[in-house]
Amino acid sequence: MHTITIRANLETRDTLRHIAKELGEPMLTSLAKAVELYRRQAFLQKANSEFGRLRKNPKAWKEELKERKSWDATMSDNLTD
Repeated sequence: MHTITIRANLETRDTLRHIAKELGEPMLTSLAKAVELYRRQAFLQKANSEFGRLRKNPKAWKEELKERKSWDATMSDNLTD
């Protein structure tokens, strides 16, 4: 694994150190997990924002609902878990 040095203020470093200690893992692992969680949160916030924009366009929203309805048909294919 390649690593680089990243500058952080002391408070951030101390927080990361505390989290890593609480979880019993290296700081690098805690940092990677935190970045991944932040990436996912940002993705969901953007998706939510885009759906909000879509809902403001009645024609586009109607098409979205129509597409969702067509996908609902896939649930009745009689397959089991």
